[in-house]
Amino acid sequence: MSTPNLPGGDLELAALGALWELGPASAREVHQRIGDPRGLVYTTTAKVLDRLHEKGLVSRRREGKAFVYRAAASREAIGKERARDVVRRLLGDEPRPAMAALIDAVETVDATLLDELGRLVAQKRERKENP
Repeated sequence: MSTPNLPGGDLELAALGALWELGPASAREVHQRIGDPRGLVYTTTAKVLDRLHEKGLVSRRREGKAFVYRAAASREAIGKERARDVVRRLLGDEPRPAMAALIDAVETVDATLLDELGRLVAQKRERKENP
């Protein structure tokens, strides 16, 4: 299974976030949302949108002299893939010690999450056994 492209950093994720909130928007509108507050120049925001377009994470259409951008991936899909990526990197080649540490960490945050994790594992097994 190939890994879909992910936003490459906080600025790419912020641009996607702006498009999720605004809907279709010009680079200028995205810049006003994420670039101006960070003190970035407009061309930085435009370049970020170009990179997201190259990755297939946003689509664009020309309207007059400007492009209008739209998120091509949902917030949920990107969130799930980012979580998978983190888990893949966390577990590495020897997953058992990392899994044990993760379970300990989850328990320290909220012990009831372990019950939820158990339910999710059981549901996953059920779906595999009874497709």
